[in-house]
Amino acid sequence: MPIHDHTSVSKDITLVHSGEDYFSRLEQIILNSQSEIHLQTYIFENDTTGIRIVDALREAASRNVKIYILLDGFGSFSLPATLINKLKKSGISIRFFAPLFSANSFYIGRRLHHKVIVSDGKIALIGGINIAKKYCGTATELPWLDYAVQINNEKIAISLQKTCKDLYYKDKPLQIKKLKFAIYDNEKRTIGLLQNDWLKRKNEICNAYIKSFRNAKKEIIIVGSYFLPGKRLTKALKKASKNKVKIKLILSGISDVPLLRRATYHIYSSLLKHNIELYEWDKSVLHGKAAVVDNYWTTIGSFNLNNLSSYGSIEMNVEINSIDFSNAFMENLNQIIAQCQRITPESLKKRNNVSSNFINWLSYWISRLILITVTYFPYKRFKKFY
Repeated sequence: MPIHDHTSVSKDITLVHSGEDYFSRLEQIILNSQSEIHLQTYIFENDTTGIRIVDALREAASRNVKIYILLDGFGSFSLPATLINKLKKSGISIRFFAPLFSANSFYIGRRLHHKVIVSDGKIALIGGINIAKKYCGTATELPWLDYAVQINNEKIAISLQKTCKDLYYKDKPLQIKKLKFAIYDNEKRTIGLLQNDWLKRKNEICNAYIKSFRNAKKEIIIVGSYFLPGKRLTKALKKASKNKVKIKLILSGISDVPLLRRATYHIYSSLLKHNIELYEWDKSVLHGKAAVVDNYWTTIGSFNLNNLSSYGSIEMNVEINSIDFSNAFMENLNQIIAQCQRITPESLKKRNNVSSNFINWLSYWISRLILITVTYFPYKRFKKFY
C-alpha cells in the first residue's frame, strides 16, 4: 500500500497523493474560493468523482465565483453535453482545447495534458492527476499511483492564474522565461513552474530533466508512467550511469496502455546493462510523472518521459529545489520501491521467451511510429494551425 504522509516542509509547498488526499483538497479549494477559479485538465469524467467536483464547482458559481474550465477535446471527449450545459447554466465558462471535429485539430499530438487548478490567485494544485474515479480509488481498489503539489504562495499563484487565463482565451504572448521564485525560511528554496509546448518553442520541462540528469552526482529516482524516452533523455540517463550515479526507475507493472508497456519492456535489457535499477509497481496502475535528483531537485507534474510529452502535448510541472522536500518525497518513493517487484537480468531472462521478445520489439517500433506520426509529421504539415 502506498504511504500517504501529507508531506509538507513549509506552508508554501505540500506533496499531494492521488486518492482522497488529492480530491478532498481539490474540493475544498473550490468550495473556499471567493472570486476566480481556473481549472484545466486532460480528463474530466462523468463518474462519481467527476460529479463530486461538478457539484463543488456549481456551489462556488452560485456564490458568484468566476469559473473558467478548459478541457482537452480528446481526453474529455466523452463528457456528456447534458453535464456541460448544466455547468454553463450555472454561469461557468467552459471550452475544449482542440476539439476533435475542428480544422485546428490536425495537429493531433498537441493535446492539453496538464492538470492544474488555481484559486483566487492564492492557492494552486499542479500534478498528473485527472478528474476521474480511478484516480480517487474505491473501498476495494487502490487509486492510480500519482502525485501533485499544492502551492500556497500568492506570487506563484498569480503568475499561474495569468498563464491559465492566456491559454483559456487563446492569447499568444511572447515566450516568457521559466517562472521561478525564491522562498526563504529554514532553507533557501526555489519553486519553478515549468512548461512544455514544443510547437510554441517551450521545452522547459524536457530541458530541466536533461540538465538535472547530466549534472547528477549521486542518485536519480524516477517515477515513469508510459516510459519511452527519446534519444536526448536516454543519452542523459546513460551518461549519468557512466558517471557512477545510482539510478532507480519505478515503472508500470499494470498499465492502461498495454502497447506502451510492452514497448518499455523492450528497452529493459538496455537499461539493465547500464546498471539502472528497475522496479515495477503492480498494486494499481502507475500514472505518476516525477523525479528526484541528488536529494535536492524534485519535479512533479504531467510530463511523461516520452516523445509525446517532449514534442506534442502541452505540459506543466513544478520544479522544487529543496533538501527538505526532496528528502521527504524520497522517503515516500523508497516505501513504494519496497513494495515493487525488482527486475533483474535473471528475472527478465525467466520472463522473456522468443514470442514475448518479438511482441515487445514489435510494440516498441509501433509505439515509436505512432509517436512520430502524432508529433513530428503533423507539425511539419499544419504548423500554422493553433
